Amino acid sequence: MTGFETSWVLAFLAFLPVFFFVYKKIIEKKKKDAIKFSNIGFIKSALGNKKKSRMNDILFYLSLLVFAFIVIGFANPHIPLEQTKEGVNVVLVIDISGSMQATDYSPTRLEAAKKSAEILLKSLKEKDHVGIVTFESGATTAAYLSPFKEKVIEKLKSIAPKQGKTAIGDGLSLGIDMAVSIPNKKKVVILLSDGVNNAGVITPKEAIEFAKTNNIQVYTVGMGSEEKVVLGYDWFGNPQYAELDEKTLNSIASETGGEYFKSVDEKTLDQIYENISHDIKREKEETNIKDWFFLAAAITFLVYLYLRHGGRRIIQ
Repeated sequence: MTGFETSWVLAFLAFLPVFFFVYKKIIEKKKKDAIKFSNIGFIKSALGNKKKSRMNDILFYLSLLVFAFIVIGFANPHIPLEQTKEGVNVVLVIDISGSMQATDYSPTRLEAAKKSAEILLKSLKEKDHVGIVTFESGATTAAYLSPFKEKVIEKLKSIAPKQGKTAIGDGLSLGIDMAVSIPNKKKVVILLSDGVNNAGVITPKEAIEFAKTNNIQVYTVGMGSEEKVVLGYDWFGNPQYAELDEKTLNSIASETGGEYFKSVDEKTLDQIYENISHDIKREKEETNIKDWFFLAAAITFLVYLYLRHGGRRIIQ
């Protein structure tokens, strides 16, 4: 919706009907005086021909229009336009815990995730900034927010897996902290995990509240196969399976205005990252349009001058 930075200035528009009323009274008085004095020449001058009378009205209305445009301009009007100038802060939060070394994705889950994330980075717009956070038992920064996508991709390719557990809350919180480090931009976090939160000092619920407080949209991607994936065996020889906490990932996305995606293989993961770049909701930003009204006032005034003092001198 259109808004005004200094809306109190619009109160001056109340003078428009006053000016109109005074103008009409002057015209009426001039006509009455002409009739009262019964002077033929004065009557002709006062009443004039219809063409000249209409022109007087046009010039008066143009004057009112100039006044209105100037007042509105000084009120600093704003309208929402698509945010293309400032861009978006996009932070990738990638799980690098032990389960990401599973080979159900080729060659491993982590390598497949890195390859798919590269598709996303290459599809972002020039003014977008992107950064990377990795997490396992804790969280760390892999690449700071930057508009230079190629440099971030180099950092992405160098990410290596760890043997730790899965601290989803820590990873998401650090990603949010990075997203807000550059102000005045739309902020989006994309979280990828294949496990259950079982480490860290910040719970996923606390991270969700942190995201909501900072108005950050979080997309979540869950990695898992249709079949169970064995990661290893315990001391008793029992198989340990990779587990995916879809409930938590779904909750993170839905409560922050994002979306949850389930990946079952490399192909679906590629499609997910490719689609996310198109799904990012780019905010509208308030754009000052006062200059439009000042320009309109100037053009209207030029028209007034042309009609009043133009080459044909329509009104003497």
